[in-house]
Amino acid sequence: MVNLGLFSGKETLKTVNLSFRIPYFTHWGQNLLVCGSEPVLGSWNVKQGLSLNPVHQGDELIWCGNIKVPSGFECEYSYYVVDDNRKVLRWEAGKKRKIFLPEGIQDGEVIEFHDLWQTAADALFFRSALKNVIFHKSWSFDLETPVGAFPTKLDQEDSVIVHFSISCPKIEEDTSAYVIGSSAQLGQWKIQGGLKLSYAGESSWEANCFSLNSSSTYKYCQHGKAGNISLEVGPQRELCVDTTSKEPPKYISLSDGIFREMPWRGAGVAIPMFSVRSEEDLGVGEFLDLKLLVDWAVDSGFHLVQLLPVNDTSVNGMWWDSYPYSSLSVFALHPLYLRVQALSKDMSKEIMQEIMDAKEQLDGKDVDYEATMATKLSIAKKIFSVEKDSVLTSSSFKKFFSENEEWLKPYAAFCFLRDFFETSDHSQWGRFSQFSKDKLEKLVSKDSVHYDIICFHYYIQFHLYLQLSEAAAYARKKRVVLKGDLPIGVDRNSVDTWVNPTLFRMNTSTGAPPDYFDKNGQNWGFPTYNWEEMSKDNYAWWRARLAQMAKYFTAYRIDHILGFFRIWELPEHAITGLVGKFRPSIPLSQEELEKEGIWDFDRLSRPYVRQEILQEKFGDSWAVIASNFLNEYQKLCYEFKEDCNTEKKIVSKLKACAGKSSWLESEDKIRSELFDLIKNVVLIRDPEDARKFYPRFNLEDTSSFQALDDHSKNVLKRLYYDYYFQRQETLWSQNALKTLPALLNSSDMLACGEDLGLIPNCVHPVMQELGLIGLRIQRMPSEPGLEFGIPSQYSYMTVCAPSCHDCSTMRAWWEENEERRSRFYKNVIGSNDVPPSQCVPDVAHFILRQHVESPSMWAIFPLQDLLALKEEYTTTRPAVEETINDPTNPKHYWRYRVHVSLESLMRDKEIKLSIRKLVQSSGRSLPPLDEVDGNATTAVIPPEKQQVANGQGRILNGAPQK
Repeated sequence: MVNLGLFSGKETLKTVNLSFRIPYFTHWGQNLLVCGSEPVLGSWNVKQGLSLNPVHQGDELIWCGNIKVPSGFECEYSYYVVDDNRKVLRWEAGKKRKIFLPEGIQDGEVIEFHDLWQTAADALFFRSALKNVIFHKSWSFDLETPVGAFPTKLDQEDSVIVHFSISCPKIEEDTSAYVIGSSAQLGQWKIQGGLKLSYAGESSWEANCFSLNSSSTYKYCQHGKAGNISLEVGPQRELCVDTTSKEPPKYISLSDGIFREMPWRGAGVAIPMFSVRSEEDLGVGEFLDLKLLVDWAVDSGFHLVQLLPVNDTSVNGMWWDSYPYSSLSVFALHPLYLRVQALSKDMSKEIMQEIMDAKEQLDGKDVDYEATMATKLSIAKKIFSVEKDSVLTSSSFKKFFSENEEWLKPYAAFCFLRDFFETSDHSQWGRFSQFSKDKLEKLVSKDSVHYDIICFHYYIQFHLYLQLSEAAAYARKKRVVLKGDLPIGVDRNSVDTWVNPTLFRMNTSTGAPPDYFDKNGQNWGFPTYNWEEMSKDNYAWWRARLAQMAKYFTAYRIDHILGFFRIWELPEHAITGLVGKFRPSIPLSQEELEKEGIWDFDRLSRPYVRQEILQEKFGDSWAVIASNFLNEYQKLCYEFKEDCNTEKKIVSKLKACAGKSSWLESEDKIRSELFDLIKNVVLIRDPEDARKFYPRFNLEDTSSFQALDDHSKNVLKRLYYDYYFQRQETLWSQNALKTLPALLNSSDMLACGEDLGLIPNCVHPVMQELGLIGLRIQRMPSEPGLEFGIPSQYSYMTVCAPSCHDCSTMRAWWEENEERRSRFYKNVIGSNDVPPSQCVPDVAHFILRQHVESPSMWAIFPLQDLLALKEEYTTTRPAVEETINDPTNPKHYWRYRVHVSLESLMRDKEIKLSIRKLVQSSGRSLPPLDEVDGNATTAVIPPEKQQVANGQGRILNGAPQK
């Protein structure tokens, strides 16, 4: 590679003029520049990149720029949108572009690069879910031409060589790509005379054409072996050659993006791993059950199977660990999903009988978490004691260990210490409370007396890896995407907080402000992240976490993606989720408040407890409550005593005082009312800076606020709105643009974000910029003023669903509220009749059809909602029992099991055909039912369901034109 910066001006050097040209609409104050790997383009320092100048051509805004480089110059480059200070506002997605100069280019000749902005949506088709699974080809194209290759000579002195390049990620076998257009060289719109493209690798097809015309229109098309021709949709492309300039180009490189087809759309099924039921499992779904689930998905027309998190959550050693979002380790898999029958091919009759007995005992309506875990680990230990030597010395185990020992050793050591000290709270582990590499190596040493215990944890993780890998490979073979789930937090008593304590803010707790799920907010209990510390090694912990997931999954859901913009942070002593603040956020300063005439900060930030409030809440018991929990610091004014001035302290004191006969109210009511009192504040003082404050969420609902004067009320209402809805937008956007790219670039999985709840305005533009697919639940519309979402109006970059694991199922929701049901029946279904009291199959079919026919890239349905299509499955299980999670209950038992086995569902051809017809009639892609000689046989999409994109004029790229 030649570096222009190495040459001095005195030396004779053959130079070439490079001209960049890209259509892109910008807003006021935005500019485009090119930045690349060589010094002449900034050496990837955007501030040193090449600025482009805007030129209007018809209804397009074209950005142009020129540089001189030596012949033989090679470089990678990308386009960036910047502000007037060259601060990056956005960057194009996809791979870096490359510059290859023609070998025969002469001194002073011009080569123009006509590029199109690479959108994040286009880049999705190079993610593993689509590239390696759905569009996986058992055939391969022969490399016919080097990327970017020009002919070495010009045939005519005044001719221009145009290099066409198009990406065709979905091209079928025995298909050729062509350019056809208005000029004679492009066949005058006839494929017989068109320009045939050659395969250049990485889904790229390229060809060169000698052009004499100043302009021509063209399109790309694909020509199959059977004679079928597929012309790209949308308006004609246009090539303009400026032959009137002093230095007309001799070479033009056209980078035309992706072959324009109808938007690809797919469908999937969602079910937690623990909820799956099969005839082989021991009381809970197991990784090997996924193979049968994949078969059912294919038969039903689904390209995707979505799971909840599958990481080990064995923190408390009881049913609380059923909560799948509180991981003990973000790397280890959960032993719950182990199939013990697959641990050995040569098990004793006694163990086989024990497995058969356990299968019968654990085959209940719901998951018995504790009994299932105990049974599986007990059986696994017996098999391990017999086969440990052969397994641990095998080449496959050694390979697994060497690739995973960085997390596997700490995990095994943690599990040993957890069981030895009978707690996962590593602060209680004496000298082992502080993690160190030296202590770790001693703990896992082969010379230790507990080495067998350590190896047992290795052994379990090895077999979990084998079983999930087998299921994942099977899914890929069947063209089914296995979609995982990335929890936003980790348990505070976890391997990760033990090994990397500086990455977490251990004196805090994570949650969510009041929203659709809970009017009092949520407290998940996880410590918040120390993003500043994480950034020091470019988020290595996150990158390793995603790389581990990518071993099994080709797509993933980012749980609570809002947490990467800002997190709802609560003090560690909080139990409920209401009195928190956003981190990061710009607080209200004491100076700012004083300028507005707000000065009594103690009054505003301490619980407002007056005698009349106590009498209203507790009636005749108020004096007894006050004497136990409060001090009267001035006449009729109270404050909480030191031993009960937090929610956790209140709970502890109530337990200590349990059974006091002088209390007329129940303990639950006393706790609830005391919690209300302790949260009766207007401002929350920052515990790390006493001169900073945060407005309490829904502060107008407090009696503390109602007792203020009108001036203070008006000021605080205005500052409240500013804090929650205005001043943070830029900060949160910048925060997400620092953290999320590190996740997205650490694997090639397809990423979706759960963007439900209180959504800041900055979220959706950033997700669009990064190519993140959002979530749309019909009963939780993101559009203001709507009670029910309108699936036909959803954007393409979304996953749509009638329900999810965090809310009631479609059937249960239908039965919950008669008035709401009537409004839905009238306004959405369009009937003035009295709706049925239950979600009958016809209603279910209508709702599901709404979703599969939406423009959303994915329609993913909980299995419970699909079973509502058949009355047989709805009459054998009450709807209320199908709900997976109750977000209002922090100690909810995650134990739902499907009431029908996968084997039974496979035998039910009626429901499979019903679902497949729904998917097929919507125009969504279907996985092949069978393969013949590597060729997939797919269903034909009815012409009336094909969405036609008819554009007018030339293609516009980038931001929408105002």
